[in-house]
Amino acid sequence: MFAIGPIGFAAPLVLLGLIVLPILWLLLRAVPPAPVRRRFPGIALLLGLTDDDHETDKMPWWLLALRCLAVAAAIIGFAGPVLNPQERAEGAGPVLILLDGSWASAPVWEAQSDRVRQALDRAARTGRAVAMLSLSDPAPGPLPFQGAEDWAQRLPSYEPKSWVPDPGVVDEFITRLAVEVRFDTLWISDGLARGSRAALLAALAAKGAVQVIESPRPVLGLRPARFEDGVVRVLVLRNRAGAGGEVEVIARGRDPVGIERDLARATAEFAAGDRQAEIALSLPAELRNRITRFEVAGTRSAGAVILADDALKRREVALIAGREDREGLELLSPLHYLRQALAPTADLIGGALDDILLANPDVIVLADVAKLAEAEVAGLTSWIEQGGFLLRFSGPRLAASDVSRDTLDPLMPVRLRAGGRAVGGAMSWGEPKSLRAFSPSSPFFGLNVPGDVTVSAQVMAQPDPELADRVIASLTDGTPLITRRAIGEGQVILFHVTANAEWSTLPLSGLFVAMLERLAISTRPTWPDAEAMAGTTWVPEKLLDGFGIARDAGARAGVPGEVLAEGAIGPDLPPGLYAGAERQLALNVLDPTSALAAATWPAGIPVEGLTTFAETPLKGLLLALTGALLLIDIVASLWISGRLAGPRGAMAGLALALAVNPGGVPVAQAQEVDDALALRVTSEVVLAHVITGDASVDGVARAGLTGLSDRLYRRTSIEPAAPVAVDLETDELSFFPFLYWPVTPDQPVPSAEAYARLNRYLRTGGMIMFDTRDAHLTRRGSTTPETRHLRNLARSLDLPPLEPIPPDHVLTRTFYLLQDFPGRHTSREVWVEAAPADAIRAEGMPFRNLNDGVTPVVIGGNDWAAAWAINERGQSLFPVGRGFTGERQREIAYRFGINLIMHVLTGNYKSDQVHVPALLDRLGQ
Repeated sequence: MFAIGPIGFAAPLVLLGLIVLPILWLLLRAVPPAPVRRRFPGIALLLGLTDDDHETDKMPWWLLALRCLAVAAAIIGFAGPVLNPQERAEGAGPVLILLDGSWASAPVWEAQSDRVRQALDRAARTGRAVAMLSLSDPAPGPLPFQGAEDWAQRLPSYEPKSWVPDPGVVDEFITRLAVEVRFDTLWISDGLARGSRAALLAALAAKGAVQVIESPRPVLGLRPARFEDGVVRVLVLRNRAGAGGEVEVIARGRDPVGIERDLARATAEFAAGDRQAEIALSLPAELRNRITRFEVAGTRSAGAVILADDALKRREVALIAGREDREGLELLSPLHYLRQALAPTADLIGGALDDILLANPDVIVLADVAKLAEAEVAGLTSWIEQGGFLLRFSGPRLAASDVSRDTLDPLMPVRLRAGGRAVGGAMSWGEPKSLRAFSPSSPFFGLNVPGDVTVSAQVMAQPDPELADRVIASLTDGTPLITRRAIGEGQVILFHVTANAEWSTLPLSGLFVAMLERLAISTRPTWPDAEAMAGTTWVPEKLLDGFGIARDAGARAGVPGEVLAEGAIGPDLPPGLYAGAERQLALNVLDPTSALAAATWPAGIPVEGLTTFAETPLKGLLLALTGALLLIDIVASLWISGRLAGPRGAMAGLALALAVNPGGVPVAQAQEVDDALALRVTSEVVLAHVITGDASVDGVARAGLTGLSDRLYRRTSIEPAAPVAVDLETDELSFFPFLYWPVTPDQPVPSAEAYARLNRYLRTGGMIMFDTRDAHLTRRGSTTPETRHLRNLARSLDLPPLEPIPPDHVLTRTFYLLQDFPGRHTSREVWVEAAPADAIRAEGMPFRNLNDGVTPVVIGGNDWAAAWAINERGQSLFPVGRGFTGERQREIAYRFGINLIMHVLTGNYKSDQVHVPALLDRLGQ
């Protein structure tokens, strides 16, 4: 295709005809030689006579230019001009559309889908077979080459994944390519550099031509947040080291009433040439602990989101010792090793027990505290029952007291023997004891027990039938070392040794810190290793999709701790929030060592951006211009020759008007038609649908409203007339109580005047049902083009707050009793005006007084018109479900439609029943 700037020509050789224009100009301008002048006396008799026919001796220049312009327009029109021509791939073989399909594609996914749709349209026009594959989730087996129309129907179900293509999967795909036939490749790249790209590109180039589509926008990502020096730090990454810029990062979390809000914002500033920038947030502990996620403002991507887990939510730990620290003897303090172990990962508080309880810490540690006042015991017990965690350490004071001897103390897990046990000393029997390996039921299971950890003294637990169930760690001789007991929602744990090194070497080892982490007393700032997580199972609670939306994991199986520790994100281990027995871990897309780099392509590979303009053929426009110029030429020629005077001029003017507007209708006649329509639709109940511009969709909408009108006529006292189509730009909407608006991806957005009429229609009691007809796709969690376009259409509408139809909404019992609202599809996501905050259930009534009028909008995607649609013989046009179940679904769809129309026409008469008790009471009944 020959192109001049943004205009291409399908038949450029026709343009050679423009060469004849100068010749045509000269021929038309040529005049005969000037006549010889001879004076003839009889010429005086002709003076004063007029000639109705005038002929000029030469053509006016402007008429000549008009004719040349008409000829030029015709020549250019037949050359097949196209605005914004698209380069067409050479060849006629199969085409592979290969998508990276990772989280980095999510911000430009709609633009990538548009490019894929254009490629499919081009392949359909040329008859080329197409295979489409996502490297992030490739289908097994040979490439599925099929017709482009089949892939166009499946394109809305594709969505980006929250991981990047696995190198092993890419290597396996390269192996599969060896047995494939030749094909061309359109590679939709996510813009990230990966080591597997070079080998895959070589394999694809060996099969045919390769074209790459890649967005020039930088890809942004976030490394996991970390808490350092009292501030939360988040590193922002980008894959292109371009000019300087700013990126806003938002910290989101729940407020005290549970509503997710923006808790903090900060701006990361990239210097020119840098690919990373850092933000630092100084937040109080209460606010910091509420953070659930960080995200880059305005970027929809799993890589631009990091979930916060227990590593960021530092726990508040209160430390109370049974004796004061002795000056100069810090190593003998009961709290010294606890402070060393907890200070890096927890917020430590101190003070009197009464004040500590008011602060409601996460954990209270009592180190060798024996006696407590009754008020303190009552306060601690109430705090534990509400979910508190009391950690106690033994010591000389506890061993010498009578606490929990004869009866179980309310703040102890087991009963204790008097005195204590000493091993390995001059007055003891035997050597110091070591720890036994932890059992699978212990929270410490999987931790390695160092051989140098020994116990030389401890308090002993008295034998008890429940003792075995309360022991979570013991010595090699079976003596309980750590015991635990649940109290209400909380628990109390007792270490039978001291918190310092007087009775054991446990506080001197790394095992002590690991045990505190397993008990969730401290929080680990780094990702745990496989050894620390061995033998544990982690259940996914929230999983991130490619767009960075955290969704419920549902019934997904748990993940072994060893697998989670590796952090190999993929289909079997998607990013999200995983819960263990005592803590939560956030598996984010990027880890603390991740870096982003831009993909590089060889010089011979063509790389295009995502921004394209649709091809616009100009042939029809230019030929229409040619016809208009020729009509003007005819009128001008008649005027020059003097033939437009009198009746001839009127006839010529009428002919010209009819030629310019052959279907024109006088304004008076159009007004008469509008008046007739207004008279008909106001004298009867008429249902209407909005014209979308898609003839098939509009036909289904009309057939659907015809079927619903028929059911209304048969089953109710309503006798609707035939439905009509409504043009939002020109028609009056107030005539119709109900508008059915099917949403298509490419229907035009109404003008400002149309929106003004729509808002006036909604405020004056009209109802609009928006039907995206995509419920069978949205059930898989994808966002369809119809849903995205509905957001554009509704942006200028004055809509109230919406909610899914509650079980006691008036629509569930206006005429029929319903709880499902199916159409051709069966999604329950049908939205109506939200109930007021003070809506309550009236005594004796089965439903609340949800609102005092008709919901102005109903939004769903169940394709109700297809379920209602009938032909001229009253037969259903489209199948619904299978067999009897499908016909039952169609019947429920009809009932929902009847409820809708009854709700529109009768308002809230059903919900007014909530006032019946009050009315009867006032009447004395």
